[in-house]
Formats: sequence, structure tokens, C-alpha cells
Amino acid sequence: AVELRGVVKRYGEFVAVHEMDLEIEDGSFVTLLGPSGCGKTTTLRMVAGLEGATQGDIYIKGRRVNDVPIHKRNLGIVFQNYALFPHKTIFDNVAFGLKYRNVDKQTIRERVKKALELVRLPQTENRLPSQLSGGQQQRIALARAIVIEPDVLLLDEPLSALDANLRDEMRVELKRIQRELGVTSIFVTHDQEEALTMSDRIAVMSDGRVQQIGSATDVYERPINHFVADFIGETNFLDVTVSGIEAERATCVTAGGAEVVTEAVRGCRVGAKVSLSVRPEKIALRAGEDPEHRLRGEIERLIYLGTDTHYQVKLERGPDFLVRVQNAHASAAFEPGQPVTLEFDPGAARMLVD
Repeated sequence: AVELRGVVKRYGEFVAVHEMDLEIEDGSFVTLLGPSGCGKTTTLRMVAGLEGATQGDIYIKGRRVNDVPIHKRNLGIVFQNYALFPHKTIFDNVAFGLKYRNVDKQTIRERVKKALELVRLPQTENRLPSQLSGGQQQRIALARAIVIEPDVLLLDEPLSALDANLRDEMRVELKRIQRELGVTSIFVTHDQEEALTMSDRIAVMSDGRVQQIGSATDVYERPINHFVADFIGETNFLDVTVSGIEAERATCVTAGGAEVVTEAVRGCRVGAKVSLSVRPEKIALRAGEDPEHRLRGEIERLIYLGTDTHYQVKLERGPDFLVRVQNAHASAAFEPGQPVTLEFDPGAARMLVD
């Protein structure tokens, strides 16, 4: 549905987007995820036609659109600030795009009614935006975007202005609407939870470059570099030296002499110094000091969070490790100062390429 080929965006000497190649399948929900200034919104604006690409080509439904103005790209756009007309009724706000497409009045009424039903706000046609809550206004902005039956729906951080409960509700609603319509959607956010819960594919961006593209499972469970591992959720980093490789497993040694087994990545070799990423929920704690060559430490502090407990563990000759343990019992299993051994499966320690 959308393809970017070698797309670059420069502002004078500054390069906002570096030679981006991206293919977005028809009907999919793809998220551009990254911190502020990474180039995700600039990329969205180039697809929309609000910014011109310095070089490269952009295709929508197989048509090169570099020189096609925004109003001829058949796109639905939802902004962070809703951008509703305060003096117009909800009907006129939703119908705005249809009136500029020479759609007859009866069809406009039918399509506006259908769009409002889809966002679960029927019978609001005669209200003004000021008479609706923030979440309801966001639904109206979405209805206005989908009523034109766009080829692609562009969403620029549309949930960030909502409070936490409304944001959670709108995630579910937005994904439901996208699935019902089957419309190709490009969603921009800096919120990892939004990206993980809503996306078919995620493009993780940093410094104007796509670092990794994949499903939510791919980018969380199998990050390819330090940035992706650190940006998506919480993780622990452990510097090790590869001491042996057998089949697809690598044995690594920490500075303290502990051995860790992990899955070897392409190009891994004996003697290489690499970094491992281990998610806090993948680690099990065992009381006491186990035999030599195990990863050991001491509980520094704990934070009880109801559903689980977060333990800060000081490793022997190593960094602090965060361990998240689900609370199956009424009280915390470990106390500050208690020696523990850390255990995790080989697949839980992800070897990073940078």
C-alpha cells in the first residue's frame, strides 16, 4: 500500500531522515516508534505530502506521489491536537472532506452517520466540539479521517493528549475500527506500550534511521542492537566474552567468572567481547550461593507493586540487575542483603550485534 525507496529529508545541513526503505502491506497497521527527534513524524509528513522528500521516491497504491499535492493523495489524517473546527457542528466537521470531493448530500448524510456509528458516537451530529470530552473529540477526528474512505490512514500521536484510562480505551477502539475497515494505517508514537499492543509491524527509529522492523514479538524478544533493546521495555545489559561456540549456542564469561549460555548470532566468534540483553521478567532468583560459575549477587532493594515485585540485585563484579518476579505468594520472597543466584534460559539472553 505504501512504499518508501531511498527517502531522504534534509533541512540545510541537518539530515532528519537517512535513505529510508520501507514497505507497508495493504491493510496492515504499522507503527513508527522512537524518541523525539528520531524522524518518525517527518516520515509521516512526507507520506502525507506536508513535507517534500529531498531525494528518493514515495509510492501509495503503486503510484509515485512525490509531486502529488496532499488533497489528491486520498489520505485520512488524525493529528495529536484533533484539529476540529470549533464553530462547526460535529456533522460539518466529519463531512468536511466529503464536501470537497463533490459527493451528493444524501451520500454525505449516509456516510457521516455510518462513520459516527463506527466510532460509537451516534446522534452527536448537532453538537459542537466543545460539548464533547477529549476522548470523544478524538473519535470525531477519527470519524472525519475515515469517512472519505482513504487509501491510507495516518495517525500522528493521536492518543498522547488523553489521560491514561482514555488512552487505553482508545487503543482498543482504534485497533477495532482499523480491523473493521481493513484500512492501511501508519501510526506515529514514542510510547512503546502503544506500539506493542496495536501494531502488526513496528519500525523502531533513531537518529533518522530505521533500526529494526518486525512484529511486536520480534522487536521485544529479538532486538538486533543496544538501542532497540534499551528503548523497547526494560532490560539488563551484561558485558561478556565469548568462550565457546557449539551448534547455535555460545558460552560466555562475565568479568566475575560466571558462565552464561545464550543463542549465538551470525558473526559471533570465540574471544569476542559482546553485550547481552536480558529482560527482567525472564530471570529467576534462587536463595543462597550456588556452585562456581553461576551468576550471583545480593538483593539491594525491592519495590512491591502488587502484581509483582521488582528486585534490584547487585552482581558480583558486575552491574545492578533488575529482576521482576510475579507475586504468587502474599509476601516478598527475598529481603535486602540476601545473597541470590540468577538463572535464565539460553534464549532469554539476547546477544547484541553492536
